[in-house]
Amino acid sequence: MIDVNSFGADAPVYVISVAAELAGMHPQTLRQYDRLGIVSPGRASGRGRRYSMRDVQTLREVQRLSQEEGINLAGIKRILELEHEVEQLREQVFHLANELEAARRAVARRGRPADSGGAVRGELVRRTRVTIFNTAEPPDEDARRAGQNRPATEGPATGDGTENQG
Repeated sequence: MIDVNSFGADAPVYVISVAAELAGMHPQTLRQYDRLGIVSPGRASGRGRRYSMRDVQTLREVQRLSQEEGINLAGIKRILELEHEVEQLREQVFHLANELEAARRAVARRGRPADSGGAVRGELVRRTRVTIFNTAEPPDEDARRAGQNRPATEGPATGDGTENQG
């Protein structure tokens, strides 16, 4: 005899009659839930439905929500979708938190130079880039020789520490 527990909770091993019995439902109810997309079992090579232990647990939860909470099938389907989304987001947060911690450890291992108050190599820093466009007419040759026009990057200061961008 095969030990179904050795396959894991997601292994599609139960035929519809066994899954229905484990969930306390009629097989026709399981077919309806499959059509509605509430529980989507795996398929065998002959297209027969195969349910996992996780599917059976979901079927029991569907039954509980329907009978004890009075929630209709559309509401149950939405609840299951949202629970699945929350599970995925928690997993994503877990992985991102691990990446962040690894990055923090890498920065801490490098340490800060004792004489430098600046950024450490590899540390994230904010930088601002200012682009100045010269929209003035090019100076004629005589005016340039006389030094009357300065290059655009040396325009008059605006008094606030930034250059004139006009």
